[in-house]
Amino acid sequence: MKKEKIEIAPECNEHIRGVRDTMSLLDGKWKTLIISHLYYVGKMRFMDLKRQVEGVASKTLSKELKDLELNRLITRTQNNTMPVSVDYELTEFGKSLHQIIDTMGAWGIRYREEILK
Repeated sequence: MKKEKIEIAPECNEHIRGVRDTMSLLDGKWKTLIISHLYYVGKMRFMDLKRQVEGVASKTLSKELKDLELNRLITRTQNNTMPVSVDYELTEFGKSLHQIIDTMGAWGIRYREEILK
């Protein structure tokens, strides 16, 4: 027996598509943490980010930073220093994720408190 697909209002479909797009942009274990550190700390160099985002491998961090840059959430600025250094920071569009980051943090704190009761 074939099950019918439930009809959803167009505005709900649009909202669900937006959630899917957001999940795709923030997909993976590290992107949200990287964005969080850049949001709270500001501009950071690669090794500073690596130290802050505990457990991330250099190769993985580099890949995630490239993805975030490709999606215009962060900027990468190469400095003319010896040795060459690179700074990463959120774009204005990346900074617009602050509500998501703040909400996730607040929910995580409440969840931890609830579980530890």
